[in-house]
Order: sequence, then C-alpha cells, then structure tokens
Amino acid sequence: MADKIAVLIPCYNESKSIAKVVRDMKEVLPEAVIYVYDNNSTDGTDEIARKAGAVVRYEHQQGKGNVIRSMFRDIDAQCYLMVDGDDTYPAEYAREMCDKVLNDRTDMVVGDRLSSTYFTENKRPFHNFGNSLVRGSINWLFHSDIKDIMTGYRAMSYQFVKTYPVLSRNFEIETEMTIHAIDKNMQVENVIVDYRDRQEGSESKLNTYTDGFKVIKTILRMFKDYRPLKFFSSIAAVLFVLGAVFFVPILTKYIRLGVVTKIPSLIVICFVILTAIICLFSGIILTTLVQQHKQDFEFQLQQVSNEYKRLFPESIPKSLEKPEK
Repeated sequence: MADKIAVLIPCYNESKSIAKVVRDMKEVLPEAVIYVYDNNSTDGTDEIARKAGAVVRYEHQQGKGNVIRSMFRDIDAQCYLMVDGDDTYPAEYAREMCDKVLNDRTDMVVGDRLSSTYFTENKRPFHNFGNSLVRGSINWLFHSDIKDIMTGYRAMSYQFVKTYPVLSRNFEIETEMTIHAIDKNMQVENVIVDYRDRQEGSESKLNTYTDGFKVIKTILRMFKDYRPLKFFSSIAAVLFVLGAVFFVPILTKYIRLGVVTKIPSLIVICFVILTAIICLFSGIILTTLVQQHKQDFEFQLQQVSNEYKRLFPESIPKSLEKPEK
C-alpha cells in the first residue's frame, strides 16, 4: 500500500535519540508512516523505535547507501522525508519541506544546515571545512546553487526516488543524490533548518578523513560520468601544455642547428600529446553517450510518472485533468 508521506530514518546504534526522533516526527506529521531501517545495531535501537511507534525493518548490508537503496526500493509514497536518527535535525521543518513536494511539485527539498546553526553547533572543525569544500566544489563544477550538499535532511518526490540509481554504499550517498538531481534538471529547493549537535553519549559514525576522502572520490567520479567532455578536455589541456613546454626548446634547437639532439625526449613528448588528443576525443564520445542516457532517462521518467498517477490519482492537479463533457 502506498503512503502519502513516508519518513525514512536509517539507523545504526542510535538508541540515545531514536525514540525522540520518531515521536517528534509523529507529532508534526501525524498522517505519515515512520520507517526505521536498522543497519545491524547492537544497542537495541530497533526495539526502542518499535515501541515509539515506528515501522521497523532491517538492512544487513552495512552502510547508509545500502540502507537507502532498500528504503527506496521497498516503499511507495507521494513524499519521502529522509532524516537521521541522531536528533540533529529539528522536526519542526518537516511540514514545510513535505508541502513543497506535495503542493509545489518539487523533486528534492534540501534541509540547509550551513546557512543556519551548523558551524556554531558542530564541534568538529574538519567537518565544517569539509562541508564548505564539498559545497563549493560541486556548485562550481556543476554550475548549481545548492546550499548544503551533504545534509541528511531531505524531502523527495516519488519521481526522484524511483528514478535515482543508488550506487554509493556509505555516507557519500548524499553527495551522489545531489549531483543526480542537478544533472537530471530536477526541481531542487533549499529550506534553511536549524542544526543541533549530537546528544552527549551519542557518537557520530562519520570518519572525518576516510569518509571525506570517499566523498571527494565520489565528486570526481561523478564529474567524469556526468561531465565527461569537461573532465577529459581538462586532462587533455594539461597534457598538451606540458608537451608543448618541453617541445618548444627542441623545436628551437632544431631551427637553429638543423638537428634533433634529444630524440628520446621528442618520442615521450609525442606520446604525451597523442594522449591529450585521445582524452579529448574520449570526452566527445562519452558526451554523446551521456546525452543519449539523458534522453532514455526522460522516457523512464515518463513511465514513473504514469505509475505515480496510477498510485496517487488524487494528487493530479485539477488544472491538468480533462474537462468534463
């Protein structure tokens, strides 16, 4: 059975806060179904969530990305609200975020911590720096204006959830979701939300350096996959300039003396420039494939849209319905 609003809470050892998160969400969204997906917790998170009134399910493959993949696959809803189980995101913004999906046909609503209290509440300075770096990098690379790339507080439409291929297994999932929405020209809006640090005794599952490195790898991978011409032409330009810098002295000496004195160097330079040409043409070919993928995605989106109308006929705006004869 399809839900109007599904609140998705991925959890791993959040016994300190999960009951409060569930109760707060039930209070502000009484019509919502609260789903807690337990990811091999050992502290009784699942029983506490069940007693608080949540529907508890299990994902045994470790990692937030794996949990979200199961959530998106298992649940049908008009609006999906994803929130962490650590009680760092106030529930008071949930209604506004869901209304943008339900009433304004927004595909993703981003709960923007960075424009609010994140930098004062968060006690981990490298996390602050990392969030700013990721936000700036993605907005620069993809020409977007997303205020918070790595937030775990998002509202999403049925169309977004059912067309989003979950590839990441861990905490880089939020970065991947954001880039997917930007690339597929989906409607994304920001809602400024307060952020509060974890309760005393509750520990973050994020490793600043390991997970930060994974996020950077994800950005580079997705830049290559979604913007191949820019990615490979940048490499081509660097290689071409490098080859030209070393070629000019050889050419100058050849013009002056009429002989090439550094044949091994010339051979290496030729290979460098040839690699640059190959990179350029690789980018051109991959860009054509990406464009074809976008056309296929539009057909997929139409199919998902038809399925959405079948599941939720009451959600079709009156202005779009056929007039009665």
